[in-house]
Amino acid sequence: MMFRNNEGKLTLNKLKRRVFEIITLAAPDDKSSKFFETIILSLIALSITAVILETVNSLHEKYAFYFNVLEIITVSVFSVEYVLRLWTCTFLDKYKNPITGRLRFAFTPMLIIDLMSILPFFIPMIISVDTRFLRALRLLRLFRILKTGRYFESLQIMNRVINNKKEELLVSLSIILILLIMISSCMYWVENSAQPEVFSSIPATMWWGIATLTTVGYGDMYPITPLGKLMGGVVTILGLMLFALPTGIFASGFTEEIQYKKSKRKKENPCSHHDKMHDQEF
Repeated sequence: MMFRNNEGKLTLNKLKRRVFEIITLAAPDDKSSKFFETIILSLIALSITAVILETVNSLHEKYAFYFNVLEIITVSVFSVEYVLRLWTCTFLDKYKNPITGRLRFAFTPMLIIDLMSILPFFIPMIISVDTRFLRALRLLRLFRILKTGRYFESLQIMNRVINNKKEELLVSLSIILILLIMISSCMYWVENSAQPEVFSSIPATMWWGIATLTTVGYGDMYPITPLGKLMGGVVTILGLMLFALPTGIFASGFTEEIQYKKSKRKKENPCSHHDKMHDQEF
């Protein structure tokens, strides 16, 4: 009896290991893993397309049944995927504990995205919601597009760049925020007496500040006093300089990441480095 129990545990463990390999992108020549990846990416593309097309009333009324069928299939597959990822995460060293490890894994960014992609389907079944809230919930299905982060190298590179440069990005964004508050306060003080309905408060003036700093200039709010016009011109120039900061940080991060990948590949196989250069994905 004990032998049979041990044999059953070994079989289950092998199955769990195989599932783990398939859903976490195993070797490139693993056909099962590639098939799983293709199914998930196809469902993501179809579901996002359906969410967009559903907002066209004529299409929603005509093809509501097909939209619902696609949604049920998509949620079923994504729900099974979510459960399997929680079940097999204990193969990762930092999530070895069957209880606390799974709880910690459930709060990782990608698992939160997985959960957000299926919750809009289940929430109306649990609690009653009004039409407006239901519509907002259905739009949350757009989170599914973030699931592609597991399968595209370019998105993974972007994630690493943001993590590596988060301090520099935070500093540049803090500078922009401080400047936005200062120019909005000054412009409110300058223009409020001349245009009390347009520059009615500092929060309202911040809309002008954002549009001017980003050099968009929608034209719905603009200064009419000489001092206000002078300030507007200075703010536009400052915006050009300040928004170049995060752009430069991102460019530097991408360059460093690509150079790191090149040097890593060269160290792994120096002889075939020239051939691999043609196969690199950016």
